[in-house]
Amino acid sequence: MKNSGFIVFVVLVGTFLSSCGRVETAATKTEPAANAAAIPAAPQAENDTIRFLEDRIRKDPDDFIAYNKLASEYLQRLRETGNITYLDLASRAANASLKVLPAEQNKSGLISTIQVQYSSHDFSAARDNAKRLIELDPNKGYTYQFLGDSFLELGQYAEAESAFRQMEKLGGIQTLTKVAMEQRWARLSLLHGDNAGAKQHFSSALKLAISMPEPPKETVAWCQWQLGETAFAVGDYKSAERYYRDSLSTFPDYFRSLASLGKLRVAQGDLGGGIELLEKVVHILPDPNFVALLGDIYKLAGRDDEAQNQYALVENIGHLSALSGTLYNRQLSLFYADHDLKADEAYANAAKEYEVRQDIYGADAVAWTALKAGKLPEAQSAIKNALALKTVDAKLYYHAAMIENAAGDKSEAKRFLALALKTNPGFDPLQSAAAKAALQN
Repeated sequence: MKNSGFIVFVVLVGTFLSSCGRVETAATKTEPAANAAAIPAAPQAENDTIRFLEDRIRKDPDDFIAYNKLASEYLQRLRETGNITYLDLASRAANASLKVLPAEQNKSGLISTIQVQYSSHDFSAARDNAKRLIELDPNKGYTYQFLGDSFLELGQYAEAESAFRQMEKLGGIQTLTKVAMEQRWARLSLLHGDNAGAKQHFSSALKLAISMPEPPKETVAWCQWQLGETAFAVGDYKSAERYYRDSLSTFPDYFRSLASLGKLRVAQGDLGGGIELLEKVVHILPDPNFVALLGDIYKLAGRDDEAQNQYALVENIGHLSALSGTLYNRQLSLFYADHDLKADEAYANAAKEYEVRQDIYGADAVAWTALKAGKLPEAQSAIKNALALKTVDAKLYYHAAMIENAAGDKSEAKRFLALALKTNPGFDPLQSAAAKAALQN
C-alpha cells in the first residue's frame, strides 16, 4: 500500500481533532504558555472536511485529489491559527500527492508543494518550483503570484514587481484574484515608504473581500489587521486600535490582532492591558515574537523572574525542531541582539540567512547583530542596504542610530533617533524607551 506512513499519521491527527470541541474564550483560565502547543480547536465544519478527506485517503491511498484538498485545508488552518503542526501535515499531504502522480500531471500537487515551501521559508525552492509551474501552465496569472511572492521574500524586488504585473495582466476578473493583487501592491508600497499608498491598497483589498457573496473571514481579518499595522507604523494609534478591533470582530481571538493590540496597549502606556492580551495570545500560539514581547513587557513592569521565563521559552521554541529553526532563525537572531545575548551566534545565523534571502529586513538583522558582535564595518554596510528602499520603519531608524553612534557620528545618530520617535514613539517596548534615553543624553 502506497503512503501508508501518511495514513497512520492522519489517523492519529484525526483522532486528536475529534477531541477538540471546546473553543477558548476570554473568560477561560489561561494555562502556562509552555503547554499551548497542541492543535487548536477548529470550527466543526472545517474539522468535518478534514476528517472526510482523511477517510477518503484511508480508503484509497492513491487518491491524489484528496491529498491536494487536504493539503489546502491544512494550509488554511495554518493561516488561521499560526500553528506549525498544520504546516507539517500539509507537507506530508503534498509529498504524498506527488508520489502518487508527478507534477506534470498533477499541478495541484505542485501548487501545494510551493505553498508549503513558502510557508516553511524555503523561498528559493518555492521560486524554482513556481518557475516550473509557469512552464506547465504558462498563461495563467496565479502562477506568477507564487513567483512574485517568492521573489519578494528573497529581496528580489524588481523581479517581484514584474511578476505581479504579469499576474495582474493574466489574472482575470475573479474577486479573490483582485484581492490578492491589492495585497501585493500594498506590500510593495510599504517597502518603498509609501504608507498612504499601502493603506489605499489594503482598503481596496478589504472592500473587495467584503463584497464577496461569502466573505472569507480570515482574509477580511488579515486585511483589517494589516491596516492596523500600517497605522501603528506611523504612530496613528487611534486608527490602529479601530482596525485591530474590527479584525477581532471578524475573526475572534485572531492571534495576529491580539498580539498587535497588546503591543499597542504598551505604546499607550497601559502595561497591564498589554500583559493581559499577550498572555492570552501566547496561550493560543507560543510564537517566539509573542513570547519575547511578553517577556519585555514583564521586564518593564518589574516582573523580572517572569520575563526570564519567557526569554528561556523563546530559545526552547526556536530549537524545538529543524522546521522551528528554519522558521524562527531571524527572530531568534534579533532576540539575541535585542537582549545582548550570544552575539557571535546571532550574527553568524543572520549572515548565513542573508546569503540566500537578501531582503531589507534580512539586511537589518545582519546590521543589528553585527553591531552587537562588535563588527562595526559590517553593521554600517548592512544598514545601508536595510534603508535602501526608504521604508518607513522606526525600528530600522533606531538600529541606524545606534550604528551611527558606535561609529562616532553623533549628529546622524541624533537625527535617526528623532526620526524613529517622530515616526512611532512606541515602536517597541524596550527599544523605544532606549531611544528616548539615548536622545536625551
